[in-house]
Amino acid sequence: MSNFQFQTVSNIISGLGSILELKNLLNDFSPQRVLLVTDPGIIQQQLHLPILEIFESQRQDYAIYSSVQADPAAHIVLDALQFAQQQQADLILGFGGGSSLDVAKVLAVLAHPDQKQQLQDLYGAGNAKRPRLPLILVPTTAGTGAEVTPVAIITTGKTVKTGIVSPALYADAAILDASFTQNLPAQITAATGIDAMVHAIEAYTSKIKKNPYADMLAKQALRLLNKNLPLVLKDGSDLEARQHMLVGSMLAGQAFANAPVGAVHALAYPLGGHFHLAHGHSNALVLTEVMKFNAPAAKQHYAELMQWLDPYSTGCTDGLCDLFIDHMQNHLQHSGLTLKLNQLQVPEDQLPALADDAMLQTRLLQNNPRELTHEHALHIYQAIYA
Repeated sequence: MSNFQFQTVSNIISGLGSILELKNLLNDFSPQRVLLVTDPGIIQQQLHLPILEIFESQRQDYAIYSSVQADPAAHIVLDALQFAQQQQADLILGFGGGSSLDVAKVLAVLAHPDQKQQLQDLYGAGNAKRPRLPLILVPTTAGTGAEVTPVAIITTGKTVKTGIVSPALYADAAILDASFTQNLPAQITAATGIDAMVHAIEAYTSKIKKNPYADMLAKQALRLLNKNLPLVLKDGSDLEARQHMLVGSMLAGQAFANAPVGAVHALAYPLGGHFHLAHGHSNALVLTEVMKFNAPAAKQHYAELMQWLDPYSTGCTDGLCDLFIDHMQNHLQHSGLTLKLNQLQVPEDQLPALADDAMLQTRLLQNNPRELTHEHALHIYQAIYA
């Protein structure tokens, strides 16, 4: 067994109605002014109202930044930073999907009055340093696991996504309350659910930092997600299944925060950057073709995951590996997501450019169980084109 290190959020609060625990967190931190970081859709759907009720019951002063966009660009972070400084916020509360949580994490670092770093100083691994403001994260989708990861993804330039990875981005507390996920459209539920499953699979097959702690979390995450994703797609009001999805997403987030993801994410990012496809949808598009590519190096791990999901599955390692890939393809086919690039208005002549950008994701590709070249990446995009 190789040496490993495991880190995660120190305070995780889970359960229906657990948002009420925000009162105790506010008492613990005693902020002068909280900044709620979210997106326009959350405000339009009024999902944030229970949080405002808590603020008012606690006589807590607050401000709201609600201009976060999907795949947030650097200018969004800088705009939020200026707002946070104007408001003199001393606690950041991220509320929403992965984009809102990512902006909140970066903002907590940059908005601290003693912080000397600029946004451009944070890009890469280990560059973001404390001090930072207290940080609480509340996800409204079961997919990214962003509430328990030390990662934020920012769009830098026109199409490139850049990661900020640092323990400084771990929140002080995460609250998992499925009450906020019950009205999600089926397509978002499917895309985020597949995203979480990809996190679990890629953590379990991570080349460099695979470890027994992350393995345990990835397996439990995959079991919860595998069982409950079909349930929430069938009945979006099934709050018990949605809570299980949130927990599964969180466990997968803990797993890949410590055993990082690989080629699925590396090939998904350019699809989001160039064509603004949702991250989970992009992962779904490339998942099974990447798994087929990885199978020569990861078949033992895929076979183990298949037996974990179905203890009655039998056969040789190769057969179980193939069965697991088919199992994931079945999830995709029942997700309702479009799974061909030509049906998503992606021009075929752009596939080489997508492969070019995928090869820039060296932070991710180094974790892949099998080395992937430009030719391999192009072949995968071609396989999912039509």
